[in-house]
Parts: sequence; structure tokens; C-alpha cells
Amino acid sequence: MRLRIFVEPQQGATYATQLAVARTAERLGFDAFFRSDHFLRMGDGDAGPGPTDSWVTLGAIARETSTIRLGTLVTSATFRLPGILAIQVAQVDEMSGGRVELGLGAGWFGAEHTAYGLPFPPTGERFERLEEQLSIVRGLWTTPVGATFSHDGRHYQVVDSPALPRPVQTPHPPIIIGGGGPKRTPRLAATFAQEFNLPFHSRAATVEQFGRVRAACESAGRDPGDLTYSAAQVVCCGADEKEITRRAEAIGRQPDELRENGVAGTPDEVVERLRSFAAIGTEAVYLQVLDLSDLEHLELIAAEVAPHL
Repeated sequence: MRLRIFVEPQQGATYATQLAVARTAERLGFDAFFRSDHFLRMGDGDAGPGPTDSWVTLGAIARETSTIRLGTLVTSATFRLPGILAIQVAQVDEMSGGRVELGLGAGWFGAEHTAYGLPFPPTGERFERLEEQLSIVRGLWTTPVGATFSHDGRHYQVVDSPALPRPVQTPHPPIIIGGGGPKRTPRLAATFAQEFNLPFHSRAATVEQFGRVRAACESAGRDPGDLTYSAAQVVCCGADEKEITRRAEAIGRQPDELRENGVAGTPDEVVERLRSFAAIGTEAVYLQVLDLSDLEHLELIAAEVAPHL
């Protein structure tokens, strides 16, 4: 099982803080550093320094790291036009030497759209736009050199694009689609994704959704084994109960609740929980780290959890 670090910078993290976490994760051997793509803090508390743009941030981190993979979980299709998104991600792929992955979703947090003047269509239209964006981004990335790409859709029209710049990775950076929707999400994953991710669900719900995605692949004539299956879970690991409680309180949670709804406890407990996800076919887990000032948390997981997975 690959362990990936996943952060939520909209809760109050500067670029410098994110860079420190990414560098630490790379030094410790974690597989990837991923960040959410949001523009507004969720919940109560000080708004802090304000949001940071995900692809600006990842481009900068790409130049300050060398091995760790980088990506979003997930970019909202409401934030960027598809042609511009394809250019941005391809550019960061080049800046990183081919280490970028694109998580792309329909968007769900209406308040951040209102706060920054971004259109927020109804759910059905957002999924229509997401599907067109996936078609356009992939189409631009896979257009042969010297050819042009066009798309005539309901929401987007692309005419004779030179489809530049090309990403470094071939055929293109991995696309991640995630979520618990029973119909549209599995179909989109089967059609466009290299990885399917289910965030913050129970083991039982994960089994069920992985099954839906595999069935959608079979219906589409695709080998379900072509996809990577991953999960995201909040993590809270401590050497003893005192340390677990301290880390839980730092993120406004309780140890027992985190043990039930996340990956929490002593290193042995965390290993057992992660192994239970591995047993149902989870190949990678995004460990949501919410206290970005506690780099010793990453040290503990790398030393006492990762070697057992």
C-alpha cells in the first residue's frame, strides 16, 4: 500500500507551510503530496492567511522537490476553463519532471463560489461540465504532434487548438476521479480515470463503491484492473494515548471518534486499520494531515507505520 500525504490549505496554510510539509514528506519517503483545491475555510476559526491557488502552489513546490508526486484531490471543474486547466497541469508536469496527477471533480462548496464571484451551476449542469472538461483535457493532452483538437459541446467549444504544451508523462498525467455517487461517478471513472478515490467513507461503503466502479468498467468494456483504487482518511497517530489525545484536540476532534471514522490510534492500531483497507483492494491511502505545524506526526508515521505496509 502506498501512503500519500493530503493537506487542506484553505484552513489556513501559507505556501511556506505547505512547502515544509511537502519537503518533509519527500524526505521521509511518502509516495505523494496532494492538496485540496478550495478557496474558503470550512467551519469556525480564524480565516488565517487566506487561500492559496492549488496549481500555482504545486508549480512552486515542483521546483523545490525532486521525487515526490504532486496533485490535487480534487480540482473543481467550476474553477477553471478546461483549456487553461490543461495548460496549467501540463506546465507543472514539465516543471516537476513528470510527477503530476490531476484529481478533477464537479465541485460542491457553494459558499466559496459566492465569496469569490465564481458561477455555481446546479448539480446536473456541474456534472455535464465535468464530463466535457475531462474530454477536453484528455483530448488536448493526447492530440498527436502537428494535429489540432476540436470539441463542440453544450458548455464548451474548442476549435483547432494546437494542443500545446504537451505534458511530460505519456500518454498524459494520471487523472483521478472520486466520490460516492452511485451512477455518474463510477461511469466517469470507468471512462476517463487512471485512479478512483473514495474519501472519508467506512470500509463497508468503500467495498460497495469499488464494486460499482468495477461494474462500470466492465459495462464500458474496460478491465477493472486498469484502475488504481484508493481511499482518503484523516490520520491521527500517537506513540501513546496522551499523544493521540493531544493531536486529536489540535484538530478539534476526539480520539474515539477518529478511531471510528478515520485512521487513528497507536502505530499498531493505524497499521491494522490500513491493512483492513488493503484487504478490500485499496492500493493507496491519502492520509489527511490537518495540523500542518506538527511535522513530528509525519516522522512517526514514516518510522512506525509505513514499514509495515
